[in-house]
Amino acid sequence: MLRPHGEGTVAHGAWRVHERDMFRFLPLLLASAPAVAAAQAAQPGAWDVTSKVVDLTVPGVPGFIARMVRGQSKAEHRRLAAGEGAEALLAPDPKAHCRVDSQRIADGRYSQALSCPRKNGEPLRIARAGTYTAAGFVGRATLSGATPKGAMSVTLDQRAVRVGD
Repeated sequence: MLRPHGEGTVAHGAWRVHERDMFRFLPLLLASAPAVAAAQAAQPGAWDVTSKVVDLTVPGVPGFIARMVRGQSKAEHRRLAAGEGAEALLAPDPKAHCRVDSQRIADGRYSQALSCPRKNGEPLRIARAGTYTAAGFVGRATLSGATPKGAMSVTLDQRAVRVGD
């Protein structure tokens, strides 16, 4: 609490804060630090998030189609506002109605688990992990689920880069 300047106080501008009261706010400041650090990790502007198919196993899909799909890329365009960070780039597309089951974004690394509903069957599970800097992120996503013919999986390399203002 703010108190008159005297023993046990720290001066900050025209205000004086009692040292004992500073420790009351310490847990709140520490709890908010990771969110602030993540928010500062990306610059505002236009970003491209590109996903490239590395591998896929889908029962019933002919081998030649699987070979055609490998190496294919798809870019998603995002716009970050000031104050948004890596978590905004990693957020799932709202149209997919995916749920973030777990997420950790700290110290230049991220990991995320998502579940996405499907019209028929169990949800599609997505596990993502990688690294991030102010310049973007690089990582891998693994999609897994079931089809009527068996288990399926798709592995994607993902990259986010800032492309403009």
